[in-house]
Amino acid sequence: MRVLFDIALAHLANRKRQSVVSIGGVAMGVGFFIAMAAMMSGFQSYFIAKVIDVSPHVVMKDEFRRAPLQPINRTYPNAAVFLQGLRPLDELRGIREARATIEQIENMGGIAAAPTLRGPIILRYGSKDVSGTMVGIEPARERRVTNIESDMVTGKLEGLLSTANGIVLGAGLASKLGVGMNDTLSAISPAGIVLAMKVVGIFSTGVTTIDNFEAYSLLKKSQILQNRANVVNQLRMRLDDVKLARLTADALEARYGYRTESWEEANSNVLGIFVIQNAIMYSSVGAILVVAGFGIFNILSTVIYEKTRDIAILRSLGFSEGDVRRIFLTQGVIVGLLGTALGWVLGFALTELLASIKFNMEGFVKTEGFVLDRSFRHYWLVAIFALVISGLAAFLPARRAARLRPVDIIRGAA
Repeated sequence: MRVLFDIALAHLANRKRQSVVSIGGVAMGVGFFIAMAAMMSGFQSYFIAKVIDVSPHVVMKDEFRRAPLQPINRTYPNAAVFLQGLRPLDELRGIREARATIEQIENMGGIAAAPTLRGPIILRYGSKDVSGTMVGIEPARERRVTNIESDMVTGKLEGLLSTANGIVLGAGLASKLGVGMNDTLSAISPAGIVLAMKVVGIFSTGVTTIDNFEAYSLLKKSQILQNRANVVNQLRMRLDDVKLARLTADALEARYGYRTESWEEANSNVLGIFVIQNAIMYSSVGAILVVAGFGIFNILSTVIYEKTRDIAILRSLGFSEGDVRRIFLTQGVIVGLLGTALGWVLGFALTELLASIKFNMEGFVKTEGFVLDRSFRHYWLVAIFALVISGLAAFLPARRAARLRPVDIIRGAA
């Protein structure tokens, strides 16, 4: 094996320029993959962690996934005559028997649930009117399903209990209104009810859609403001095992009939974008490695063409077809290994360069730079891919070299 390895190195050394180009191609593909994977995987993991940390894992809403059938359609589902213009009955929306439902859900084990009344609101401070969402909560239960208390910048969630008509604002919402702690503002609901409310806390979750639009008050105050006494329109739940969110949501929806969404379903549009991002990343970096593979194929094909007489001599000295095949496969593997090693160094350098770039980004979440995932898994994944590409690129030329017959080569030379 030592002799075969030395012959392979000698062939690559005789074509230094082409070998360096091929190694560089593999290194660029490996390096860019590591940097891109660290950037994309880091942001995706950060977003998912933020969503799981800030939002409930499962939400039951006072609506149905499909509109209920009219009585006539339920009675005569295949009737030849049908009525048009029928409207559903005007019913007071809300989750019926919410307290009993919460007890039943928590008795399932591994689930904490909290009642909520969400509704649109207009907050007025001086001449400024800002629209938002009022979330009526019970602080004792809310802290079991979200981490809003740990996200408080100023004030405490308990201030809702100690202050009449207290309100807790998202940092973005407070900034748009220009209010601070202990300021008094007016809350106006679509029902036309106005309440003077005192700011008892400001929170920042890092999720823009929450910080810029949501405000919290006591459940009873929200019910008064929305003119929906004793009504709850959401049950928010947190699971001990977040991986069971989808299965739990499906089971609860089948049991109670209300639309129940897991955090994956609620954020399916963003998670779908992540799938597209990953597809673009793998395809673009894969293309670079495939191009590098063609370079390896070209080098070995040229070497075989130039070294046919050497191959004949090796065969006449007793080297078998397998030995010749291994010589050229070894060349491809050497290029792949050297390119992967250099690519690891390049990828690490690019990752650290991205980490040094600081900027304020506000989209789905707020960050002060690239969120990077420095997982060694990316290094091994791209190494395997690069070595497979290198091996495949070397296989065809190696097989062709192994099939050359010494007699045919000598006759051709003669």
